[in-house]
Amino acid sequence: MKKIFVLTGEPSGDKLASKVISDLKKINQKIEYLSVGGEHLKSLGIKSIYDLKEVTYLGFTNVILNLFKITKKIDETVKAIINFKPDILFTVDSPDFTLRVAEKVKKLNPKIKTVHYVAPQVWIWREGRVKKIKKFIDHILLLFSFEKKYFEKEKISCEFVGHPLLQNKERDKIDINQVIGKNKALISVFAGSRKSEINVLMPILLEFIILMNKKYSDMTFVFHSTKEYSQFIQSFLDKSNLKNCEIVSDDKIKAHILQKSIFAVAKSGTVSLEICNAKIPSIILYKMGFINFLIIKTLVKTKYANIINFTADKEIIPELLQSNCNAENIFKYVSSFMDDSTKIDEQLKKVKIILDKLKINGSSSELASLSLNKFLQ
Repeated sequence: MKKIFVLTGEPSGDKLASKVISDLKKINQKIEYLSVGGEHLKSLGIKSIYDLKEVTYLGFTNVILNLFKITKKIDETVKAIINFKPDILFTVDSPDFTLRVAEKVKKLNPKIKTVHYVAPQVWIWREGRVKKIKKFIDHILLLFSFEKKYFEKEKISCEFVGHPLLQNKERDKIDINQVIGKNKALISVFAGSRKSEINVLMPILLEFIILMNKKYSDMTFVFHSTKEYSQFIQSFLDKSNLKNCEIVSDDKIKAHILQKSIFAVAKSGTVSLEICNAKIPSIILYKMGFINFLIIKTLVKTKYANIINFTADKEIIPELLQSNCNAENIFKYVSSFMDDSTKIDEQLKKVKIILDKLKINGSSSELASLSLNKFLQ
């Protein structure tokens, strides 16, 4: 029986990996799996060698402070992979963790095929990584077509498979009135998928909601969370005494809530594509520690944090980053959209043009699964 080790480093990678493996199981049932994964891979019956949150660290300063723990975790992971003897090591996103593991595995056992999904964002920073990756990655599955030139230049085997979040899916009907009260305008809120992100953004978001409540009535703010951090978000809500906030962690319900929302306020990341694909107007936020920000600022070579803005080379979706990420600014931007429907129409129209450039015909996860299956032969 063939074997695949699935290596992720954070919840978003776990979700992406699960879509690919779910499709792979449909075309090849004779595969044994082991992973470093979260709730999504677990739902497919795939065991994780440890809890995913043990390797989910954010920012350079945290990495430095936890360097010994991370190095120990990398060595532990490499040992587990070598002992498992997979035909493929399938690494997904989180390059500072997953690619460091892949490099060590390849040195110890060159026979293990290494396939990486979600290329490091070399168009934003550290383009020099491409030369290094060439030494230990056999194949890269790309989410965006413009990435090919960076890897083909170094003659690295790569394949554009598209982004799973841009797939249009048939959804089961769900009565969200059981979750959210009737006749309420919904605003979806995404505070992040890591504890450190949530910790920074929640106080700001709650202040924003207080400002919104002073101006608007009959609005419900729905926080989209992983199951792991829903209680953590709830602890902030409990202290706030806000009565018009809810939390959802079930993926199907989250998708329906987003679809019914009039607006979304989201931490910068892949979720922005999901919001855009659902045709929901939005703004994005990001805030990190000052030292982290100074380091990132010297390395990043693009003006925009959002892939839609990057592709368009202009700000279509407002970005409130660092000192601009505060309750007053969020309120100002969101209320400007609420009070002027033409701004919403204009954003959605411009976003559609960009999404049409990024989408593929067919299923991204199916293409990725076919590529994995090919490497098993």
